[in-house]
Amino acid sequence: MTGAGINRQDEFAALIDQYAGEDGVHATAIPRVFLIRCSQPSEPIHALHEPALCIVAQGRKQVMLGETIYLYDRAQYLVVSVDLPIVGQVIEATPEAPYLCLRLDLDPAMLGALMLDSGLGDVESLRPGQRRGLGLVLSHVTPELLDAAVRLLRLLAAPRDISVLAPLAEREILYRLLIDDQNSRLRQIALADSKLNQINRAIGWIKRNYREPFRIDAVASEARMSPSALHHHFKAVTAMSPLQYQKQLRLQEARRLILGRSMDAAMAGYSVGYESPSQFSREYSRLFGAPPLRDIARLRAVPDLVLDA
Repeated sequence: MTGAGINRQDEFAALIDQYAGEDGVHATAIPRVFLIRCSQPSEPIHALHEPALCIVAQGRKQVMLGETIYLYDRAQYLVVSVDLPIVGQVIEATPEAPYLCLRLDLDPAMLGALMLDSGLGDVESLRPGQRRGLGLVLSHVTPELLDAAVRLLRLLAAPRDISVLAPLAEREILYRLLIDDQNSRLRQIALADSKLNQINRAIGWIKRNYREPFRIDAVASEARMSPSALHHHFKAVTAMSPLQYQKQLRLQEARRLILGRSMDAAMAGYSVGYESPSQFSREYSRLFGAPPLRDIARLRAVPDLVLDA
């Protein structure tokens, strides 16, 4: 990276540090823009990561999806194109050089309009290999993408300009993502007839009905796919089966109820659809590495958890 690029990278980190202020995930005056700061390595955090772009300015993080671990720092950005249950962990951060990250939640309407205007809307014109892959991708940060991100954050110092200029900077950021060959799935977010949107419909059904007994025929009907096609494409995008996805949602929600509402483990398990406390405890321990009481005690001993990005 050139000297100018290094200066821009330093400015990017300084802007995030300035407007984040303290550790945590912070909303900003710019719609869909969040700033993340963490001054020490974090515990592994299970979360449902919604569609978003994450650009690291400082530090390093790893994300696990299924059995695969993705490592990224300021040289790479992360794009998530569907709701994915992931395990995230900040692995490089100190009080002097905290982990700093910009998260931009993706707006399907803006993506769709941009694709129409730019002629990037024809997913079928992509090579077959470009149309496959997970709903998570890492790609290299370009000087053009970094420049647009910096200009977006500079607007935090000029609130009057945000409503007019922020959409322009966001539009440029999305354009830089769309022209990256690794982001072919991102183009499908705005296309109603794409396989990705069919999987999104299936995900939506599971999220609405995760407490109920799993019915693959109902999920397949919602996705407008056969059960076998749903299973194949769902796993290709999320790295797990629809049933495994439902279990992740159930267990993450149960953990939230125990941690945030001080609900006992048996009641939390029942609330998310488990009829057997022993089965709930087994599956909870398998996902989080410890039974509910011990896991929650460990989490409560960590005062500031960075949950996203």
